[in-house]
Amino acid sequence: MQMCSEKKYIQTETNRLSERVEQIPEALSIEINQLVYDLKRKGRDIITLSLGEAFFDIPVFDFGSIDFNKGYHYSDSQGIPELRNKIAKYYREHYQAEVDAKKEVLITAGSKIAIYMAMLATVNQRDEVLIHEPAWLSYQEQVKLIGATAHFIPYFADVGDFHQYISPKTRMLILNNPNNPSGRIYKREELEAIYKLCVQNNIYLLIDEAYSDFILDGSFFSGGRLDSEKNNVIVVNSLSKNMGMSGWRVGYLISNEKVIKAVLKLNQHLITCAPTVLLYYMEKYFDLIISHTLPQVHDIVLKKQSVKKILKNYKILHLEGGATFYFFLSIENYSGNSTDFAMELLKNHDISVVPGSAYGASTERFIRFSIGTESLERIEHAIKIISIMLKKQIIEN
Repeated sequence: MQMCSEKKYIQTETNRLSERVEQIPEALSIEINQLVYDLKRKGRDIITLSLGEAFFDIPVFDFGSIDFNKGYHYSDSQGIPELRNKIAKYYREHYQAEVDAKKEVLITAGSKIAIYMAMLATVNQRDEVLIHEPAWLSYQEQVKLIGATAHFIPYFADVGDFHQYISPKTRMLILNNPNNPSGRIYKREELEAIYKLCVQNNIYLLIDEAYSDFILDGSFFSGGRLDSEKNNVIVVNSLSKNMGMSGWRVGYLISNEKVIKAVLKLNQHLITCAPTVLLYYMEKYFDLIISHTLPQVHDIVLKKQSVKKILKNYKILHLEGGATFYFFLSIENYSGNSTDFAMELLKNHDISVVPGSAYGASTERFIRFSIGTESLERIEHAIKIISIMLKKQIIEN
């Protein structure tokens, strides 16, 4: 006689997901852009103003001129010395920041993981991290993932009032300079005042400089210049925005030797190394790529000035900021929240933006509007639609 047995599996407590992961939302900007990708695959023509990147025309240089066989294998976990030298040289020549390539630079797989590992290396569980709004949406979720607590400085707070937000538990303060999404550039005296405050309170100042080249007037002041020893400062940057290579996921971190050694241990356990073939490619063609992308960065900044005039013509308010390829537009007259506005814009008008709620509680009445991927004509059409939506709300109210 054939015996049949049926196993029954009962879900127990061990089947649960991590509470930390369950408590964080999806990245709203990425979620919006996934909707855009899905709609485009269905044949919809979406005016895409939600993407956090600019599309540059970059030549494909010859991979055959590098040792491609090396690309199949691991390389230095800190990043190959040749590319670290190029990064240090770039910071020295473009930003007047002295950087020791051997001791003060670590290259990894994108700046997101660099920020996360910097937090892991310097912030303990139950510590607090201060974030100045509007803030890139992943900062606070990474704070949660390391078991710390995020606190926020509202966008309208004066730098002179930052001390009011510091508590005995504050371990790190995060700035994005230039700022995504407002385009704000922190002045030298502001950064020096903030850094002095951090030193006085034994707080790390982490400055995300991902948009460091999107400034034409020379007003950018790198965090790498705040302290020659870099005792309380951590600078993060990448190839994503300035060089238009976000898909390659190559980022780097600049700090003192103690922090670099701590992050290096994490990089060894989490990443091993950034993609080897791309490291050698970037080292070989770093200056050539920059020679192609910097003029296009210049064009984007000029394009932003043109868009600013269009916004003024349509009487749409936005936060002041001259850098990056974003505007942070006010939707104060809209009756719903910023997510409602973004969804209405996408569903009814085929225009994608990111809700301001993604960047902080104090910025709920804004939307992020990126000009990096669309023509001026399509951008003006989107602005006209946004203006009509806002005026309609005034009439109905």
